[in-house]
Amino acid sequence: MRIVIDGRLWSESGLGRYIRNLITNLAKIDLENEYYILLLKKDYEKIDYLKNNFQKVLVDFKWYGISEQIKLPKLLRDLNPDLVHFPHFNVPILYRGKFIVTIHDLIHQHYKTRDASTHNNIVFHYKNFGYKKIFKSAVCNSSKILTPSKFVKNQLVDEWKIPDNKIEVTPEAVDNSLIDILKQVDVGNFSKISQKWNIKKPYLFYVGNAQPHKNIKKLIKVFAQIKDKHPEYSLVLSGPNNYFWEQIKKISNPRGSLFTGFVSERELVTLYKNAEVFIMPSLEEGFGIPVLEAMACNCPVISSNAGSLPEVGGDAAIYFDPNNENDMLEKICEVLDNVKLRKELIKKGQKRFQEFSWKKLARQTLEIYLES
Repeated sequence: MRIVIDGRLWSESGLGRYIRNLITNLAKIDLENEYYILLLKKDYEKIDYLKNNFQKVLVDFKWYGISEQIKLPKLLRDLNPDLVHFPHFNVPILYRGKFIVTIHDLIHQHYKTRDASTHNNIVFHYKNFGYKKIFKSAVCNSSKILTPSKFVKNQLVDEWKIPDNKIEVTPEAVDNSLIDILKQVDVGNFSKISQKWNIKKPYLFYVGNAQPHKNIKKLIKVFAQIKDKHPEYSLVLSGPNNYFWEQIKKISNPRGSLFTGFVSERELVTLYKNAEVFIMPSLEEGFGIPVLEAMACNCPVISSNAGSLPEVGGDAAIYFDPNNENDMLEKICEVLDNVKLRKELIKKGQKRFQEFSWKKLARQTLEIYLES
């Protein structure tokens, strides 16, 4: 088969991680089919480790633009593939070839308020209109849809009336590089980040973006109450600086909260490993890799019970209602006050994260390619 994978989002954080792990693992297990990986110049020049049956294709247009809608169909026609894999919903409306698409979540549809956008009203409504048309075209015209969780699959069935047998669940996993770094991290690493951000133990930890569905404002509000009971604790919040984090920093009472901004992978592992607990307060998630990352780093997990999070964490996490401040407070304090419970969560978490594998995802995806 001639298979094209749209890899233009290679360097991005969430979607890029999916693309990098999928393609890297496909290259290890499939030596027969021909792959053509679409890449922007910055990634085209640095990727040189793929096998001979993986060809790089240089493209000069990014995602979400008019160029994508016009140029990408022509490029795909020239490549003449048997199948195209779009790892995101941004499938050109005019493309008529066979393709599969990965839908990671429906968060954009459920939290499409002005609070979740940095655009002015005209651009916001224009983009929202375009998004709906492109998303509908992608899910309706694809031969298969991949989702990272049963939760997202059920959303597509219920909200978009997609046939159940058209959707395949391919769960994501922890990067191998994170496990490798974990073996190298020692006391000296924490000493460095402690000095860099003035972080002292014990602390609670969160990493991710700060868009409204992440529920960070409520977490900070609840932490202010925890601080009254446990003044020795701080709350460490990590994620690349942007508009949403700046808005979070302006809220009235971020008492005891430390904002690190972007952290490297080594710093991330160190923060997980030394945290008292990791907290995932989201109102919705399509998967939730940080939950598994924390478990891999021997950090007890306290998570929202929303979206796919219980599906990911299984019995290795303690769950709360993200809309109920009292429940969030109660569950966090329950774990902080119980050393035995924290040890049990760590033990269960070590087993849980190993149930997920990028190689397994690549094998599932390859089977879907061959059946499409």
